Amino acid sequence: MDIQSLLPIIVIGLIVIAVAVLFTFIPVMLWISALAAGVRVSIFTLVGMRLRRVVPSRVINPLIKAHKAGLGVNTNQLESHYLAGGNVDRVVNALIAAQRANIELTFERAAAIDLAGRDVLEAVQMSVNPKVIETPFIAGIAMDGIEVKAKARITVRANIDRLVGGAGEDTVIARVGEGIVSTIGSSDSHTKVLENPDSISHNVLSKGLDAGTAFEILSIDIADIDIGKNIGATLSTDQAEADKNIAQAKAEERRAMAVAQEQEMLARVQEMRAKVVEAEADVPLALAEALRSGNMGVMDYMNYKNINADTDMRDTIGKLSQEENDEDQ
Repeated sequence: MDIQSLLPIIVIGLIVIAVAVLFTFIPVMLWISALAAGVRVSIFTLVGMRLRRVVPSRVINPLIKAHKAGLGVNTNQLESHYLAGGNVDRVVNALIAAQRANIELTFERAAAIDLAGRDVLEAVQMSVNPKVIETPFIAGIAMDGIEVKAKARITVRANIDRLVGGAGEDTVIARVGEGIVSTIGSSDSHTKVLENPDSISHNVLSKGLDAGTAFEILSIDIADIDIGKNIGATLSTDQAEADKNIAQAKAEERRAMAVAQEQEMLARVQEMRAKVVEAEADVPLALAEALRSGNMGVMDYMNYKNINADTDMRDTIGKLSQEENDEDQ
């Protein structure tokens, strides 16, 4: 086969390739679908989306949905939200749900909520169908020392105006828990709390706990209430045990001081005895010196010895008499 016979085949192949590339780069079927739905979108607009790295179906399909629902949104709004990283389809669904529920919600507000990381469609659905948040068991102690545990169910509705910058569910649960603890703690007796559990919900609900949150609290209901430990008795027992330990420590301190003082007195007695022994050792020396100097005669010395002997005899007789009396007793 020569070149001239192959030329028509080559041309047909190039035409097929060009058409395939054209249909791949330009979403012709999406353009036709938009025209069939009554949405006027230029083919060059779709080409521009491709050049701006925007998936045309992510913008055109929600635009068709919005047009059918009668929403006044345009291509530029949806495309800019897509480029900002938002979920275009979810925003359009939220606008449609808000319109059906007669909730005032603009595209700018819905886009801001979506870009803030909140599910705008879920928020709209929560505005129509309130959500119930159940708290864990929250323990409070009444004035009589009895622990009371309560579980609450909080019925909330999304506040569209405060979704951006408003606190979430954790804040609501924390505030309700604080209110429950405060109400139980201000009760004179745990029996009053058990008799009127609705007083907890009334006191908590009257404090306006939804201020600054993304929700509006509709009601707070006590789902369950239970009695816990006798914290007052436990604290009193612990205090008594601590007082006993302190008293024992102080008594031990006084005993140690008494023992130390006793030992000190014994040491002083030994010291005084040593001084007496030392003084008695000087007596023979003084007697010898008196005899040498003539201040004392031999008869005087003999009288001194007789007096000592009489004194020793009397001491011995006294000790024997004391022993006999002890034996008789």
